[in-house]
Amino acid sequence: MINLKQTHSRKHLFFCCLLVLLPSLVRGECTCEPEDEDRNKSLALKYKMAALASILVAGAIGVCFPLLGKIIKALRPEKNVFFMIKAFAAGVILSTGFIHVLPDASESLTSPCLKENPWGKFPFAGLVAMTSAIGTLMVDAFATSHFSKRQFNKMQQLGVDEEKTGEHENHLHVHTHATHGHSHGSISLVEGSGSTELLRHRVISQVLELGIVVHSVIIGISLGASESPKTIRPLVAALTFHQFFEGMGLGGCISQAQFKCRAVAIMSLFFSLTTPLGIVIGIGISSRYDEDSPTALIVEGIFNAASAGILIYMALVDLLAADFMNPKLQNNGTLQVGASVFLLLGAALMSLLAIWA
Repeated sequence: MINLKQTHSRKHLFFCCLLVLLPSLVRGECTCEPEDEDRNKSLALKYKMAALASILVAGAIGVCFPLLGKIIKALRPEKNVFFMIKAFAAGVILSTGFIHVLPDASESLTSPCLKENPWGKFPFAGLVAMTSAIGTLMVDAFATSHFSKRQFNKMQQLGVDEEKTGEHENHLHVHTHATHGHSHGSISLVEGSGSTELLRHRVISQVLELGIVVHSVIIGISLGASESPKTIRPLVAALTFHQFFEGMGLGGCISQAQFKCRAVAIMSLFFSLTTPLGIVIGIGISSRYDEDSPTALIVEGIFNAASAGILIYMALVDLLAADFMNPKLQNNGTLQVGASVFLLLGAALMSLLAIWA
């Protein structure tokens, strides 16, 4: 009987000790103190320079590849190969939003370095991502509506001008005008529809670039600010492929938007330079930058979440839904299967990169 009581008392003592020690064990895992990493500034700088060069080249090649449609006929927007490339790129962008950016945002905004109230009591990353996606929808809808109305009014004014011209001149002259770009009747409607579609592609490409640029800068700063070669080494290859695949997605959208050469060059250059610029900024602030400070965590988390919302919306609505509901894809079973396979392949490869980056 005495032994039984002693056993129970030992169990109670052990349980009490466990309750006392458990919070300290958890706190030990979730510390805000800098981790004991292998810091080597000179070696880390060499890796950063290698990352800067490889990411710059990969981004430029990726974004320019779909733009080669003027030279390579198979890469033109109306060709089947282009649909598959675009499906692959959409899978990459979708995976970037769900697998890379949104978890990073959630990790930053639920960090133990932030106050429990309010950051630990509400899923702010999801809220910001949802708000960002709704905001992107509104911008997309309002911009397309505004440009469509403006184009319609322009076409209507052209029709009125032609009718006035037709009262004083013969039909031959009116037809001659038509060959110079002036349209009338059903031709005006066709041209108006084509212009609306073109404007939509332009809005899509610009909003998509905004979403990609935001998280690319954050990635670059994080890499540039790190002084651990052990951390940077696997990121070099992973971010190089990351930038190449994202560039393909953006390049496909720019190709469909049919911008002038100058606008294409500016958008391509802007995308290619974003992550390297982030790396340079990170190197510059590495001595003062603390990635575990509350301000850094909140800013990074909110920007990453907003970027995730934009990327997820653009991938699902403006890239995948638009292409998979396209009559050309709907009426071609082989192309539909091919696009689906490439979509899954793009999402799978980008998800795989999450192991290293």
